[in-house]
Amino acid sequence: MKVLVMNGSPREKSMTRNLTNTITDQLDEKGIEVLTFDAGFHDLPLFKGRKEDLNHPEVQRLVNHATKADAFVICSPEYHNGMSGALKNALDFLGGSHFKHKPTVLASVGGGGKGGINALNNMRTVMRGLYALVLPDQFCADPTCFDDKGYMIDDKAKERLTVVVEEFVSLTKTLEHHIEIK
Repeated sequence: MKVLVMNGSPREKSMTRNLTNTITDQLDEKGIEVLTFDAGFHDLPLFKGRKEDLNHPEVQRLVNHATKADAFVICSPEYHNGMSGALKNALDFLGGSHFKHKPTVLASVGGGGKGGINALNNMRTVMRGLYALVLPDQFCADPTCFDDKGYMIDDKAKERLTVVVEEFVSLTKTLEHHIEIK
């Protein structure tokens, strides 16, 4: 199984990156191959629908990872009641063929005690447009869930994230088994 974990935060010091690192660690512990896209490290051009932009090395990397992925974990900070523009830009370079019939779990980090529910709702709408098989369950974290080194320290958040990741892995394995049988 290959899972593409996407961090939609372009910030150098990103709480969303802390979340994707925590998820990646959980997937690694289960022996799952993780592919990554991090909007803070993998600079994409602005999506303009031009064919020549598909030759950009980071666009090719993203498209190749999405093509290889059996499932997706998509994480974003909440910016102005939605996902980050960097994540939306990355998703614009992909299409329904990358996501159709592939399990996708959504997670966000929102500050100020408001959570990231609006970012999650925004991502869910976009992922529905890309034909992703989005899990009904999702995960929201507050920056206080992490210490100053980026480790998740909130026990309830860790437990909740573990439940979501296990559900995601279980569904992905079930679908892989179903596809292999046919």
